[in-house]
Amino acid sequence: MNVLKELIANDILVCSVLAYLIAQILKLFTGVYKEKHFDFKRLWGSGGMPSSHSSAVCALAFSCARVLGVGDPMFAFSVVLAGIVMYDATGVRRAAGEHAKVLNQIVADLFSGKPEYSEKALKELIGHTPLQVVMGAILGTLIGLFLPSFGPLVA
Repeated sequence: MNVLKELIANDILVCSVLAYLIAQILKLFTGVYKEKHFDFKRLWGSGGMPSSHSSAVCALAFSCARVLGVGDPMFAFSVVLAGIVMYDATGVRRAAGEHAKVLNQIVADLFSGKPEYSEKALKELIGHTPLQVVMGAILGTLIGLFLPSFGPLVA
């Protein structure tokens, strides 16, 4: 039980997880705006607005800065990690999603009208636009900067 109390009292961990969860919940509402219906798969899916990965790593970096200071090696590590995650989200993962769209269309065209083909379509929504990453980064930064200033959640 003591381990659970320590985890909950860890401001850096709480900030990162909270930023991730808030971003995932916000995806429900941005999805409603875009697609005109609730898609509860957005709660655990990747891609979409805002980027929950960017939100989590930015909350990690900025809460490290607030709790440990900018001279701490963990802050440096978390900033580099955030840069890699955000670059990957707009680069490699986004390109993979675009490739999946093209491949799904090719497969649909090749096998249209052939009932024996039942392969599952490739996942297309895996990366982010730069705006989605920036919005996730802003959300995470705000959580990382301000949440630790309220003190530990568990005494």
